[in-house]
Amino acid sequence: MTALRAVIGVTVLCWTTYATAQSTAGAKGRQPAVGAQVPRAELVLLGTGMPRPNPEASGPATAVVLGDRLFLFDAGPGVMRQLAAAGLSIKGATAVFVTHLHSDHTLGLPDLIFTSWVMGRQKPMAVYGPHGLRAMTDHITAAWREDITIRTDGLEREVVGGWKVKVREIAAGVVYDSGGVRVTAIPVDHGDWKEAYGYRIDAGGRSFVISGDTRSSAALRAAARGADVLVHEAYPELRLAPEDRPGGENWPAYMKAFHTSDVEVGALAAAAGVKQVVLHHLVRMKGTDEELIAGVRRGGFKGPVVVGKDLQRF
Repeated sequence: MTALRAVIGVTVLCWTTYATAQSTAGAKGRQPAVGAQVPRAELVLLGTGMPRPNPEASGPATAVVLGDRLFLFDAGPGVMRQLAAAGLSIKGATAVFVTHLHSDHTLGLPDLIFTSWVMGRQKPMAVYGPHGLRAMTDHITAAWREDITIRTDGLEREVVGGWKVKVREIAAGVVYDSGGVRVTAIPVDHGDWKEAYGYRIDAGGRSFVISGDTRSSAALRAAARGADVLVHEAYPELRLAPEDRPGGENWPAYMKAFHTSDVEVGALAAAAGVKQVVLHHLVRMKGTDEELIAGVRRGGFKGPVVVGKDLQRF
């Protein structure tokens, strides 16, 4: 954790320069031709839930769409069905970005890998995320080895190698920059996890920041400066208390180490000057939408606040 905090400190110092460059030059790298019409980027909430099963909130997954390109952030349970429900491609994403390796953010990864192949994916899918992601992916593909053999060599005749995944284990900074889409990994502090990230996406004239799971983060605040939409996890501060269950006395300490209160989200958004806040991955503790929004207001944010629901678009 000490090493991670050191990285975060350095990252915060760099973000002012980064934000200035973004506002003046935009994303570098392989850009559309001069005069070409650039489509407007759109963010789609595929899954806004958390580990507790909720029929109305699938596992964490967020899409950013630019023209015919699809960028996916996390792959929680139900991700392929939510892509279908949103009318997005079920043949695989242009690139996938994983915030951290908690099960609720990755349980949909086998579905994403194999269903996209069965639905027509022919090339390796690029997946970016923290160290350990390659081992996780190798174990997933090994577990379905017989399925791969039957679908390839049997009467289905799926494309040989179409199931493959190209994993890139990342560090903080720009991890993707192509065709006017820049994705920057932001180191965040998620309790005992040695490595966890949020992401900033600059594309199609817009900017989105996805917090991932994190306690209040100075690095994230710096990275979110001026963003059009901040998608952030939250819990209602006024509801936080020890719980009557084994280990329940540690609940407040756990939440403060691993997650961000609604008031803290409001303070972060106000300091960063974001245009809109969207809350997701909510640990409600019976808190209502109105309570969560009021908490963001107490933190000082005066702009639009939405409690996110699956399949909403921004």
